[in-house]
Amino acid sequence: MNSKVFMALRILLGGFVLVFGLNKFLHFIPFGEMSAEAGAYFAALASAKVITLVGIVEIVAGLALIFNKFGALLALILMSISVNAVLFHLTLDPANSAGAIVLLVLNIIALIGYKDKYKALLS
Repeated sequence: MNSKVFMALRILLGGFVLVFGLNKFLHFIPFGEMSAEAGAYFAALASAKVITLVGIVEIVAGLALIFNKFGALLALILMSISVNAVLFHLTLDPANSAGAIVLLVLNIIALIGYKDKYKALLS
């Protein structure tokens, strides 16, 4: 992959997760209407402080990807959040799944871009 294209996509992913991580604390992007099931699931995550932990991971991952420090590690950790976001939206909020799918695709591209960093783990 072209290094400039990868850099742009890495920074885009970093900005994406940084904004949504900060939103978990600053609440500058309002939530739309959720189904009862989605609201119950989200309330359970919030009461167990999982949302806070996800927000911290997103902020750290966003900064790591933007500044390209430990980006390979954080892209791998961020994959669990990406998959969970897609599963949440596809099962409980399908109308609003586009953002989660974009997140997953950008995360996969980041993993592919960092593939040389993972060779030692996979050999």
